[in-house]
Amino acid sequence: MSLRLTKDGVLPSQMIADAIKSGWIASCETDIPDENIQPASLDLRLGPVAYRLRCSFLPDNERVEEALRRYQMGRLDLQANGGAILEQNRPYLIPLVERLDLPAMVRAKANPKSSTGRLDIFTRVITDNNFMFDEVPAGYRGRLYIEVVPRTFTIRVKPGLTLNQLRLMTGHTGLSDDEIRKLHVAGPLLFRQARALRSDQVAVSNGLFMGLDLGRSAGQELVGYSAKENSNLIDLSKVGYYPVHSFWEEVISEGSKHGARIVLQPERFYLLLSRDGVRIPPGYAAEMTAYDPTSGELRTHYAGFFDPGFGYDSGSVTTSGSRAALEVRAHDVPFAVEHGQNICRLSFDRMIEPPDRLYGHALDSNYQGQMMALGKHFKREHDTGPPQPRLFN
Repeated sequence: MSLRLTKDGVLPSQMIADAIKSGWIASCETDIPDENIQPASLDLRLGPVAYRLRCSFLPDNERVEEALRRYQMGRLDLQANGGAILEQNRPYLIPLVERLDLPAMVRAKANPKSSTGRLDIFTRVITDNNFMFDEVPAGYRGRLYIEVVPRTFTIRVKPGLTLNQLRLMTGHTGLSDDEIRKLHVAGPLLFRQARALRSDQVAVSNGLFMGLDLGRSAGQELVGYSAKENSNLIDLSKVGYYPVHSFWEEVISEGSKHGARIVLQPERFYLLLSRDGVRIPPGYAAEMTAYDPTSGELRTHYAGFFDPGFGYDSGSVTTSGSRAALEVRAHDVPFAVEHGQNICRLSFDRMIEPPDRLYGHALDSNYQGQMMALGKHFKREHDTGPPQPRLFN
């Protein structure tokens, strides 16, 4: 079978399935599971071994395995004893199960999965003869490797787990600022308190900005979580398993006449939520792009892909979209953030055609309509005894 592309855009799920049948994406071991095909991306699986690294690297003008010889400090077997333990702030390189044989007009881009970012696991894909992370050049033929750095928690991983995703695309896919504004008018894209934002309320500059929700101006609300230091091990194969209080501290807002705020402590990891709900139409995909204020004091965004259908419900339009989880870290000095402050932005890409599956309940998507920023590995409200305070109105 030969997959022919006649339009620019991101490949949807049905074309990803065809790309697998055409041999553009292959597996080094077993068949690629259908459930790993997402509306606009493919979940990539960990292989059976990991390499402890002395430092991170890019191969530039050589194969990854050649460069790896200079930087590896040992080999871990992910298949033995229920998986391998990856320690905090140590880089590891793991060959992925999938490999690529892309046509000359098709390129790819990788990003951490949402659950990966919410655990503060830093990941990026490395390919042969490449001087960039996460960007796979058009026509690439070869293996894929993932660099994994657990920043806050020590983790256990096994073969077959998926920490990141890959998007295939061809031609020019990105929307200009004017096109994003027009899409919001036709859509809309952003909602506040179940109402679509007016055009003059939407901030667009190299992407669609989103603000932070810190609750009412009186403060004293639970608005997010910060990760505890020196927590126990997290096994990434366990879902809905870990008690929240063992790994996270509540973040309570301060009140002032200017509105609610919180002060971020240097190098602590925070999970917060966006002020507005976002809705991604079926014909588009989005990515939360890195945004650093000019001062360089604040970093948001670890996991970036938003699939078509995010903020929809079972294929029908919701009234308020879904909030975006914001992974935030301040650098160097304590840093105050205010309610509504813009700290992240979304870029948008065209799909070649709408996918045959949308993000949502039909795919058992974990974060549709989310009201909490915590990842899928932690117990939900009804599993943890006394109900937790509900985040936001």
